[in-house]
Formats: sequence, structure tokens, C-alpha cells
Amino acid sequence: MDPRIEERQVRGSDGVTIAARFVTPAKPKAAVLVAPAMGVPQRFYVPLAQWLAEQGMAVATFDYRGMGASRPARLRGFEASILDWARYDAAAMIEELAYRAPEVPLHWIGHSLGGQIPPLVPGHERLDRIVTVACGSGYWRENAPALKRRVWLLWYGAAPLLTPLLGYFPGKRLNMVGDLPRGVIEQWRRWCLDPEYAVGAEPGVRERFAAVRTPVVSLSFSDDDFMSARNTESLHGFYANAPRTLLRIRPEEAGLARIGHFGFFRAEHEQALWQRYLLPALQGAEPEMAATAQASTTTRP
Repeated sequence: MDPRIEERQVRGSDGVTIAARFVTPAKPKAAVLVAPAMGVPQRFYVPLAQWLAEQGMAVATFDYRGMGASRPARLRGFEASILDWARYDAAAMIEELAYRAPEVPLHWIGHSLGGQIPPLVPGHERLDRIVTVACGSGYWRENAPALKRRVWLLWYGAAPLLTPLLGYFPGKRLNMVGDLPRGVIEQWRRWCLDPEYAVGAEPGVRERFAAVRTPVVSLSFSDDDFMSARNTESLHGFYANAPRTLLRIRPEEAGLARIGHFGFFRAEHEQALWQRYLLPALQGAEPEMAATAQASTTTRP
């Protein structure tokens, strides 16, 4: 029997609704919430969600408020922040998915920003496993070399000049991230200009990261044009009291020419990446991937 697909609106505790999509097999053996990257709509993750459902998992994807299918007709003046995305949107999704798939392990897959925010999400204690993909600190001086000039222009030119003028960030027209609410881009800028990212920019965030006890597996890629190895190590270092496994994967080790920041989620990489790396990470196995990943480390507090 094919998994059941349902698109619906999910309401956060503050009353704002967001667009979500659920793919549910008849008898799920686990549940997975896919948290998107900054500016990436949930439709980008549809192939992965379908594949995970075929493996017997109930899967939910969603768009943060002000983004994708959760974008209002007028973005100018729309109030939202990254903290809102975490404490309202992502928290509501954990609650909804746990309701739909009770009494099974509940996992989180976070792409880039989606892997940065679990400590900020009320209810993250319910998660059995966190898998981050192409995720790290956004501190701009530690970004991959190919990106530094572009992010300098973003943080010192486009964002501070255009956002106050237009009331939102017109990233789509600039081919930078995508259109974002003013509160989101301004908060993200503060984070990316701080050497400790959100941990340094927001009071109490260091303690929230340290409070996480859920096992964390990081899948990062040597050819990621956005996240350097230092970005990845920095962000995951703040999970000071969680068991952590960091895997830096070279494309050639997976039999691929390129992975980059977005390639992991492409359907053609089902066998090379999802089956080989993601599935063992979700199942809590010590995967054979650890033997082939560059600079693999396992840290247990």
C-alpha cells in the first residue's frame, strides 16, 4: 500500500498557521521531521520524504512562516524571526507529527539552518535522534573560501541597505538566499557576524545547546561551497553534552562527482547517500560509512 499524503495547515501556539505535508505509511516504525534550510521551500525535500516513507517512516515537511507555501501575500511588514520559526513553527510540527505517529521513535533531519535550531525548539527533548545535513555555524569569516566575498556583500551591503528600504529582504531578485521577512534576515545577520554565531549573539542559547542530550549525527561534505569544515565543527561543538558523530564525506567516496550544499537531497542520490549514510544514522547504527568518511569523529560527553 502506498503511503498516504496529506497537505494541511498546522497552527503554532501563537495562532499563526504554516503549510505542512505529511507522508504516512500504514504502520510507521518511526517518524521523521525534515526541517528546511534558510530560504528553501519544503517541496525541495519531497523526494527524500517519499523515500523515507517507503522505508516505513512517517515523514513531515513544512515551510517556516513567511517562506514557501507559508508566505503571506505581502511580505513587507510581516513579523517573523528565526526564533519564531523554532519556538512556534518547528515546535508545532513536533507536536503534530508525534500525535500522528505515536509510540514510535521521533527523529529530526535538519538541512543547514534546520540543523542549527533544534536546541531552540520547545519539545526537542522528545527527539530520539538528530541528523544534521550540510550544517554548521554561519559565521561568515569561517565560511568556505568561495563564499566569503559573496557573504561580505550580503551582510555589509545588500541586507542592511535594502531590508529597511523595502521592509523585507528581496533575496530572490538578488539570487541571494531568497525573499525573507525583515526580522529573519536581521537576526540571521547578527548571528553570522558573531564568531560564535547564535550562541554568541543570543542570550541563553549556549545553555540551550548544552542542555541537549539527544544523539547528534552530522553529515557534511568536503565540496560544500557554503559550510567549511570549521563551520561544521564550531556549530556541533556547542552540543557539549550530546553524543556527537561528525562525518565529513568526500563526493568520490560516495561514487559521485559533486554533492555540495544541496546535492544530498536529490533523488538520484538515493543509493549513494540516503541508503549508505542517512538510514544508518537514523537507525542509530555504527555505519560502515564511518570508515570511508573524511575526518570522522565520535564524541561522547
